[in-house]
Amino acid sequence: MSRPRKRRIRDWLSNPWGKPRFLAVFTLLYLLWSLLPVVIAVLFSFNSGRSRSTFQGLSFRWYWGDPNSVFHDPTLRGALSQSLKLATLTMLISVPIGVLFAIGLDRWRGRGSGSSNFLMLFSFVTPEIIMGVSLFLVFLKLLTLVHLGTTAQLLGLITFEMAYPVIIVRARLLSIGREYEEAAMDLGASPVRALRLVLLPLLLPAIFASLMIVFADSIDDFVIVRYLSAGASSQTIPIRIYSTVRGAPTPALNALASIMLFSTIVAVGTGLLTYRWLTKGERAAKDSALQSFAAQI
Repeated sequence: MSRPRKRRIRDWLSNPWGKPRFLAVFTLLYLLWSLLPVVIAVLFSFNSGRSRSTFQGLSFRWYWGDPNSVFHDPTLRGALSQSLKLATLTMLISVPIGVLFAIGLDRWRGRGSGSSNFLMLFSFVTPEIIMGVSLFLVFLKLLTLVHLGTTAQLLGLITFEMAYPVIIVRARLLSIGREYEEAAMDLGASPVRALRLVLLPLLLPAIFASLMIVFADSIDDFVIVRYLSAGASSQTIPIRIYSTVRGAPTPALNALASIMLFSTIVAVGTGLLTYRWLTKGERAAKDSALQSFAAQI
C-alpha cells in the first residue's frame, strides 16, 4: 500500500468526518436559537424590579429576598418541594427495578422473551399524554385505593421512567458481554455472587447515568403529573408555571423555573462526568487498540 494512501487511512481513522466546518456553524446557530430564550428567562429571574420585560438590575430578590419570592411564597416553595420529592423517589425506585428488569430480559432466552421485551419498552414508545390519561382512568375507576395526588403521581412516573434504565443498562450489558460472569463462575463463584461482585460493578456507569437521567426527566414532567394531581398540595413546578403564566406573574416564576433548570443541568452534568470517569479505562484501551491498528496499516 502506498504511503499517501496509508496516511489518508490513518487520518480517516483518527477523524472520519474530516473537517466539516459547516456542521460546526450550523450547530452553533441552532444552539444560539434554542438557548437564547432560556438565557433571557433566567436573566429576568435576577431582575431587581417586578417587570418580566424590562430589566432593572441584578438582584436575588425573587429567590429569597421578597415576600413573594420562591423561598417565602408557600405555593412556590410547595411546588419546588413536590417536584424534588417526586423526582428523587422516582429515581430511587424506578432505577433498581429497571436494572433488575434489564438483567432479566438480557438473560431470558425462552418462549415469550420477545413479547416481554416489547411490553417492557411499551411505556417508552407510548405518547405521554396517552399514558397520563390511561393511568388517570385506572386510578379513578379500577385501583380506587390509590387516590390522586402524590402516590398516583409517583406510580405514574415510575411506570413511565422505568424504560430509561432498562435501555441504558441493556446497552451496557451488550457492550461488556458475559465473559466476566462466566469467568467468575468458572473460578467457583455462584451466579448470585458473580452478579453481585462482578456484573453490578461493571454496570455502575450505566446505573449512575440512569439515576441522573431519570431525575432530570422526572423533575420537569408535566403531562403525567398534571393528570394525576389532586389540587394545590400536589402541584409541581411545571404545573405551577402553567397555571400562573397566563396571569400577571412576577419574576419569582422565572426564578422557580431557573431552579428547575439548574437542578436538571447539575444532574445531567454529574451523570456525564461520573460516567466518563468510571469508563476512562475502557476508552483508553479502545484508543490504544485503534492507534495500534492505524500504525500497522
